[in-house]
Amino acid sequence: QVQLVESGGGLVQAGGSLRLSCAASGRTFASYAMGWFRQAPGKEREFVATISQSGVSTYYADSVKGRFTISRDNAKNTVYLQMNSLKPEDTAVYYCAARPIYSGPYYRRTSYDYWGQGTQVTVSS
Repeated sequence: QVQLVESGGGLVQAGGSLRLSCAASGRTFASYAMGWFRQAPGKEREFVATISQSGVSTYYADSVKGRFTISRDNAKNTVYLQMNSLKPEDTAVYYCAARPIYSGPYYRRTSYDYWGQGTQVTVSS
């Protein structure tokens, strides 16, 4: 069982930056790949970024590539999402999620077993 708690969301102007954090409980954090998803009003939850168990491999949605950076600190049981050059279309609730080894594709919601409660990010124009 893994419990995830996101923080760091808020209101920011276009072009600004935010850093999201996701703190995980449990001793098995390092055995999970981690991902960030987001859901805007009236839209489906979409993949944003993922990082492997060791942190060596990362993948991003095309819409955030070059602007967002995912990282993790296994000693602190925490995964981060650094968001730069934010745009109004980045406005959404952001969720972190844990994906066990040998699960499905990293971009698919159903590949993730555990989810946080979400944190709101609002980017004003």
